[in-house]
Amino acid sequence: MDNNVKNYADEEHCPVRNVLDRFGDKWSMLVLMLLSDMEVLRFNEIHKYIGTISQKMLTVTLKKLEVDGLVNRKAYPEIPPRVEYSLTDRTKTLMPIIQDLAQWANQNMADIQYSRSKAV
Repeated sequence: MDNNVKNYADEEHCPVRNVLDRFGDKWSMLVLMLLSDMEVLRFNEIHKYIGTISQKMLTVTLKKLEVDGLVNRKAYPEIPPRVEYSLTDRTKTLMPIIQDLAQWANQNMADIQYSRSKAV
């Protein structure tokens, strides 16, 4: 058996499962795409642009992306505090792949919705 296939079952060592699990959730890709488009945003700006994400979920999402080195968080020692978020250089290399996936989703969404409606 190919060594890559063996890794699929090993959650800890499978790069695909490990990485996609971290940013393949409902909100992370939206945050990454937004930061790619806007370059630098504050928390409230991200929240306003996405709209349907709760503040708590946005906090969790940004923290997770920061821990994985996908988002930079820069805090300014001001009153009131100002924090800005931007993409890391690593994430900038990932964005063409995410943008391709978004383009594929846009091109295929109607067919996918049709297939789902037939399955109900």
